[in-house]
Amino acid sequence: MSNTYLVVPYSEKDRVKALGARWDTGARQWYVPAGLEISIFRDWLPAADDRAQNSMDLTPAYGSQAIGQPRGVSLSQLLAGVSKAVADSFDQGVWTRAEVLRVQARDGNVYLELSERDSEGRVLAKAPAAIWARTAGRILPDFERATGAHLAAGIKLLVLAKPVFRAQFGFSLEVTGVDPSYTVGDLEAQKRRIRERLQGEGLFDRNKRLPAPWDFTSVLVVSPEAAAGLGDFAKEAGRLQEAGVCAFTYVHSRFQGPGAVSEILAALREATDAAGAEAFDAVIIIRGGGPVNDLAWLNDYALAKFVCACRVPVLTGIGHERDSTLLDEVAHKSFDTPSKVIAGIEAHIAGRVRQAGEAFDRVLAESLRVIEKVRMRTGKLDSEVRESARNTVDVARRTSERDVGDLRVEAMRQLHEASMANRELIREVQVSARQHVRQARQQTPAAMSSVRELAMARVRAVRSLVESGFPALLAQVNGAVHRGSQEFRHVTRVLMERAEQAIARAQAGTRSLMREIASQGPEKTLSRGFAIVSTLDGKTVTSAGATGRTGDVKVRFGDGTVPMTVKQSNPREKINGGE
Repeated sequence: MSNTYLVVPYSEKDRVKALGARWDTGARQWYVPAGLEISIFRDWLPAADDRAQNSMDLTPAYGSQAIGQPRGVSLSQLLAGVSKAVADSFDQGVWTRAEVLRVQARDGNVYLELSERDSEGRVLAKAPAAIWARTAGRILPDFERATGAHLAAGIKLLVLAKPVFRAQFGFSLEVTGVDPSYTVGDLEAQKRRIRERLQGEGLFDRNKRLPAPWDFTSVLVVSPEAAAGLGDFAKEAGRLQEAGVCAFTYVHSRFQGPGAVSEILAALREATDAAGAEAFDAVIIIRGGGPVNDLAWLNDYALAKFVCACRVPVLTGIGHERDSTLLDEVAHKSFDTPSKVIAGIEAHIAGRVRQAGEAFDRVLAESLRVIEKVRMRTGKLDSEVRESARNTVDVARRTSERDVGDLRVEAMRQLHEASMANRELIREVQVSARQHVRQARQQTPAAMSSVRELAMARVRAVRSLVESGFPALLAQVNGAVHRGSQEFRHVTRVLMERAEQAIARAQAGTRSLMREIASQGPEKTLSRGFAIVSTLDGKTVTSAGATGRTGDVKVRFGDGTVPMTVKQSNPREKINGGE
């Protein structure tokens, strides 16, 4: 005898349970076990007639019903038939491919909304599904361990689903199994398609081929605002920034869910367009760890292409160890966690500091070596200069002594010649002065005589005119006499002035020559360190040969005369004497 299933609202389940009804887990429906009176469950029977609920003849002919009976079948009967038909058709589960639209967990049960889409994203089918608590506790931990993912919107599943139709709740699927290999394969297939596309475009390893930053001085960081690990990263980065070593610019975006990729790209483009990509030494993309399907949002072609084409190295710290995203594959360098990213930057900076220190030590050592070499060379050059200077001074001293000797001899010669020339000049001046005086004396009487004769001639002419009776001539004669007298006096004065000027010039020249002669006299020469050699009888000795082989001479200095005896030796006598 088959069980009689009941239609029990959730609020009345305790009542039917108290009456003895039982719960069919597979059918998800209350039923009356064999041996119980069905009539006590009449309020929950699918039909008023207990016998009708077991009948499969749901479509009686019109008019065949008894008089007084309602026409047709009740909705509960119809749906009960559908439920039985579905249960009979799908007594076992069917492996079904589907994409999760929504997930909700309640009281240990997991309620899903599954769908199928075409290549353009249009929904082809949609159905609710449930994984009951007892089943979920058995299959979901294995699924999460195998895939590293958890059930969430967007993940694709291969589920063992049993169709179920209930009169009160309609159609649904009961999931009793999940194949993790399908989900892993789908995620990997998606990554493989994007990878192959980037490789075909020649972009896949473009960012990896960029030279590593020589040093980190300015870095752009992109992460979720409350990402796990961001605090540790920012703490270490803040230390570097406070020390003035490296500046960090932070931008935030969602990293999972629909539209996350667009937000990430917008944040990256806005930051790089504002400052220029070349303003940063590197771009860092970090987020905390998470299940594979959360990370799968980063396996996006547009985002991976942006990283490939970025003009500066991109470093990733997605916060996972077992699996990697496409961003890890195309980035210049990837790290397991955000903390390892900042540790790598610190290590790089520390390495540059060590290199700078070593370079400084090498430069210092080389500088000291060059300084020592220059010091030794300078010392050598100083010694050479000092030796050269001493030699030059010695040569100059010997040359000066020779030149002084020559100068003394030349001075004596010039002094003698000047003395002779002065005497001659004095005689010439005296003779010239006497000649000028004689000429002046000779010219004066002649001029006086000429004036007198002119005056007498004019007087005679005047007298002749007067005698001839020309009275007017008297005044002319007087004027002429007066003018003649004036001319006489003028000529006399001019001649006297010229004579006096000639005598004054002669006297001035004579005095000048006398002063020059006096300044070139022996006393002046002797006062400058020279000496005059003369014989005992007063004759000046002007050469070494004039002293004879042996003789007594007097040497006159500026402050007195000293007698000396000159001895000369024959070089040949020294040779013959064996000296």
